[in-house]
Amino acid sequence: MAVAAEPHDLTALLDKIEKRVERDGPSPQGKLSLHDILDVVGRRAYGPLLLIIGVLSVSPLSLIAGSTWTFAVLTLLVATQMAFNKRHPWLPESALKVSFPQAKIQAALRKVRPWTKAIDKVIRPRLEFLAGEPWLAMIALLAIAAALITFPLSFIPLAPFIPGVTIILIGLGVTARDGVVLGIAMLIVCAGGYWLASRWM
Repeated sequence: MAVAAEPHDLTALLDKIEKRVERDGPSPQGKLSLHDILDVVGRRAYGPLLLIIGVLSVSPLSLIAGSTWTFAVLTLLVATQMAFNKRHPWLPESALKVSFPQAKIQAALRKVRPWTKAIDKVIRPRLEFLAGEPWLAMIALLAIAAALITFPLSFIPLAPFIPGVTIILIGLGVTARDGVVLGIAMLIVCAGGYWLASRWM
């Protein structure tokens, strides 16, 4: 399974997206598609793909109607393939055509950059066995759980931020082979699941 083909520096990934927007200028529609974004950050490795979906899901783009569910569905598609050990992730053409206003993307990148710089300082390879088989399948199931939790949480203001952060941590942990970060993601998913169960059951 391809999990570490791209650099794990989160800020660098965001910089690559912003440079693409600045280099190409505004499109005729004034929008940037998911296809364009993934062409920049890479779509052949699960870690960077989950990472960028997670970042978008907690950025101001999540305020766009329907975007929270869109990001959750994308996470489900990617994580399910990861769980079944598919060599490279695949997304349908309809998903790749999903687009966002370029101005909102640039604003979102500026908002999250201070956080990404702080995160990049602590990410490094450790407890690497958690980023390999057979643990990787369990990590994929955690990503699926985080995506599923997003749907009921979307009816609570700001609540989808929690599974979004979890997806970021999973993407970072898998890409950088950081088992500590993956462990934190596990704890968040378990806590979120317990909270939902106690609230709704």
